[in-house]
Amino acid sequence: MLADTNPIARLFCLLLYVAWVLLLARVILSWMEFLGVRLPSTGPLRSAYDLLIDVTEVGLKPLRRIVPPAGMFDISVLVGFIVIFVAQQVFC
Repeated sequence: MLADTNPIARLFCLLLYVAWVLLLARVILSWMEFLGVRLPSTGPLRSAYDLLIDVTEVGLKPLRRIVPPAGMFDISVLVGFIVIFVAQQVFC
């Protein structure tokens, strides 16, 4: 495997994994909001949530330009998971 020998490839694989975890955390938190769990309006938990949104939005914003919404659902997150999965299969 490429990732076993090349430190840059290993770093890339680690970044892909971190992106996957952050995207999953965003999905879980958005579903929690949908189910009625309210985050505090201020404080460290709100700051962490806002940071998570900002970090994941970097990858999702370009996908939203390419992938049209499916009714009221934003499927750019699903496409993001697919892109990460394919990149992991190719490079890791």
